[in-house]
Amino acid sequence: MNPGDTGGAAARDRRKAAVLLRCYPQSWRDRYGEEFTELLLADLAERPACWRRTADVIRSGLLARLTCAGLSSHELPPAECIRAGVATVGCAAAAALLVGVAMLAQLATGWQWTTPRASSDEVGTVVLAAAVGCILAIAIAAAVPIAWAVTRQLVGGPRARLIRPVSLAVTCATALITGARHFQNGWPGTGGTGPQHGVVPGGIAAFGWASTLSLSSYWAHPAALSRFPAAELAWMLLSPIAEVGLMTGVVQTMRRMRMSARLLRHLARLVLAFPVAVTVLLAGAATWVLGSADGRVGLFHPGLVGAAGLAVISVTLVVVLRATSAVAAAARRPARTAD
Repeated sequence: MNPGDTGGAAARDRRKAAVLLRCYPQSWRDRYGEEFTELLLADLAERPACWRRTADVIRSGLLARLTCAGLSSHELPPAECIRAGVATVGCAAAAALLVGVAMLAQLATGWQWTTPRASSDEVGTVVLAAAVGCILAIAIAAAVPIAWAVTRQLVGGPRARLIRPVSLAVTCATALITGARHFQNGWPGTGGTGPQHGVVPGGIAAFGWASTLSLSSYWAHPAALSRFPAAELAWMLLSPIAEVGLMTGVVQTMRRMRMSARLLRHLARLVLAFPVAVTVLLAGAATWVLGSADGRVGLFHPGLVGAAGLAVISVTLVVVLRATSAVAAAARRPARTAD
């Protein structure tokens, strides 16, 4: 065989191995990448074209990605599984919370001007408000000890790994709070005189409305959207980027920080409450969106946002349940030393 042909075949095998290796998450590649590449190269030399090998690598890569997302406890130490599961549950619950707040903001604005005629609107508002409050309470109970642990590590230990994700999270959170505080002055419920307009405090309703302004059905009506002030349009476009940045910063911080066994146990217990809270949120959203349409007027009509929001909350509930199950299974296994 021509030596050039041998060299070309080896180069092709390395390219194939590199592509197959991409099926696995970065953390897995950092740990096992070199060894796995050598195994792939040996197998490619023996079986240049084998669809079973490709299918097996894709299947295993998907499982590894689910594991790193906390949706499976396969081959992960308990501490790592809990850490990944908590991050996944947090992101899914945050997405559900964002949609729930957008729904509640629409209903609260309607309450500012009139009393709903459909009982499903009344019940949906109360249940949504209770669920949003529960999710926020659980999130705060998790965030306080995490923030305290991160602060101690930033002040008293090696902090190079944490500076970038913490800075990203703080910057995005500051931008979101500042922007929402500014744009809540344009809340359409201001000055409402409805007899039941106090069902959700006006300041909270206005802040929730401004925080979720990007979740608007106006995106489907360009003519109406063109009449929005330029600053408000910019906020609608940029606030989702800040929200994604905030979640990215929080998740990266959780992955890089050192967590004591005590903190891991606290998070493992606390995360079990999220499925209940998100289920209540879904019940409130379904009560409003799927309730009787008789007598509904104005903002009490669910529309596109309500239907899409109900689908999003349903999907996030599935993710929360799966990740919580993985965390619970990991918490029952003998724990290794926490990072």
